[in-house]
Amino acid sequence: MSTTAASPTMAGTATDEEAVLAADTFDRMAAAIESAARCAPATVRLVLTAFATGGHVLLEDLPGMGKTTLARALAAVTGGTSRRVQCTPDLLPSDITGVTIFNERSREFEFHPGPVFANVVIVDEINRTSPKTQSALLEVMQEEQVTVDGTPHPVPRPFLVAATQNPVEMEGTFPLPEAQLDRFLMRLTLGYPGEEAELALMRGGSLTAPGDLSPVLDAAEAARLGEIAGRVSVAEPVYEYALRLAQRTRRHPGLRAGVSMRATIALCRAARMHALADGRAYVTPDDVKALVPPVWGHRLVPLSGPAGADEAAELLDGVLAEVPAPGPHENPR
Repeated sequence: MSTTAASPTMAGTATDEEAVLAADTFDRMAAAIESAARCAPATVRLVLTAFATGGHVLLEDLPGMGKTTLARALAAVTGGTSRRVQCTPDLLPSDITGVTIFNERSREFEFHPGPVFANVVIVDEINRTSPKTQSALLEVMQEEQVTVDGTPHPVPRPFLVAATQNPVEMEGTFPLPEAQLDRFLMRLTLGYPGEEAELALMRGGSLTAPGDLSPVLDAAEAARLGEIAGRVSVAEPVYEYALRLAQRTRRHPGLRAGVSMRATIALCRAARMHALADGRAYVTPDDVKALVPPVWGHRLVPLSGPAGADEAAELLDGVLAEVPAPGPHENPR
């Protein structure tokens, strides 16, 4: 990184110095976002963890809770470009991905990119658009490209979809299919702000506008964070702990299906970045515990139907309580 990380090292385990400098970057990004969005600091850090990991975030809550403001603030502090899509029932797939138009002057077809061609794409109220349009995001979220008329078009990197949705029990919404939910690294709920924070807003307390925030890092620095996280150490007992948790969800009597292999891989990737954000070059069981609810909650398939955030959290709290974590002597660096 130009200002926030040590010089590149040879391939191997991340160093303590790299971890400390990366944690400083996270702290500065989190402070900037919190100046524009009144939400829990832990939620802000989880959103940043997802971004730096290269994952997508689904923000689920009631209207007016600050979901879009948080996503816009993230786009501002991480540099690059950002675009916003307001989902409506009549939105078409081509409105998101782009379209090929015939140019009469050149006598050739030209591709006109849609709003997904940005570093941070804010998809507002994603569950208010039709399943056909929702599915248009599947390829770009997984492959970081869109295919139009048989031609692939890569999107800029880093690439993050920050989607917001209202709870599915509200009128006029279309529940996201399980295949699309699995493309999101995390599902987060902002919840109501604290009393002091809400009183400040009621009194007209000023917040920094997301558009006034200055970038804390650029695309190259974001890629560098991901490279360092890939070298964060994970001891074998920690891997085995994550696997036991996954296997417990697959045998849970209240679930029709537990988490997939993609979910266990995503958990380990996110745990590396979570440790790095805390200034450590190694993962602990606590990193795994902190990430199981946001990374796995939306991937569960209960017998009763799609799991809401509260139901998923309760199920996973039970799983975490039933599976013993390795002790300090079992997870050396």
